[in-house]
Amino acid sequence: MRLFIRRSGGYPERLRTAAALSVFLLVVSALCVLPPGGRASAGDGAKGSALLEVGGDVKPDRPPAVPSELKVVSYNIRYRAGDDLKRLIKLLKEDPEVGGAHVIGLQEVDRNKRRTGNVNTARQLAEGLGMRYAWAAPPAADEDGEEETGCAILSVFPLSDVTRVLLTHEGPGGRRRVAVGATVEVGKTPVRVYSVHAETRMPVEKKVEHWEAVLEDLRLHKGAAGAIVLGDLNTIKGKDVKAARRLFTREGFTTPLADGEKTWKTFVFRLKLDWLWLRGLEARSSGIDREVGLSDHWPLWATVSLPKS
Repeated sequence: MRLFIRRSGGYPERLRTAAALSVFLLVVSALCVLPPGGRASAGDGAKGSALLEVGGDVKPDRPPAVPSELKVVSYNIRYRAGDDLKRLIKLLKEDPEVGGAHVIGLQEVDRNKRRTGNVNTARQLAEGLGMRYAWAAPPAADEDGEEETGCAILSVFPLSDVTRVLLTHEGPGGRRRVAVGATVEVGKTPVRVYSVHAETRMPVEKKVEHWEAVLEDLRLHKGAAGAIVLGDLNTIKGKDVKAARRLFTREGFTTPLADGEKTWKTFVFRLKLDWLWLRGLEARSSGIDREVGLSDHWPLWATVSLPKS
């Protein structure tokens, strides 16, 4: 990975480079760190079912019109709350790039945590946007009842076959990560969607097995006409990016966003952490909205043509 270092007088180039590398490693260590998670097996039973929630504004008598193109957004919101959450709702309604999406995948979405006012963030967003939602999280982070931070899918269309996918392998301190999957019923066309938040500090071989856990669940839904896997895959190194490209390409996915497009920033560093993968769907337009500064991530978006039922 190339580091872009501003030249300044007084230090040899080797010392400046070493100092920048030290700062970078500290940043990576802190990236996306959450409180240490509890240990749990892949099938954590009733405990896991409590960390899966589905709800939203369901109006079966007035089904939404089927669009000619489906607009999709992915955004790691980094546990926004309060006024930031109100601004996020306004952006997702009105922003020229990410506003008006039919399907939204979010990561780092809190439920019942003190830092975000003990609110249900996914439910608040769904109510503010008039959408349905599905939210899932890994096992609780501590013993005082606080929920973990999870992933969410918001949709203007009905959601079915909602699943919580506990990702393979533990991270630091036994922490676990999850994805949430749901079939979005776009008229008569079922589209399988996953919002993923993968681990940060993990060898690339284990990261690949994280992502493969999502693809294993997708294989159980053969009736879907198309599939979308989006979210924060935490591909912090160049070899992580290449591994993600190999895996999803091999599984028949494409992405409209180039591997070199950065989606996360801090200080002078920019990394490619977030992805939007499509199978059975063709992207018509796409982008990264770098005008949105609510999180350390930028939101991704794409408009895609629907397959025939």
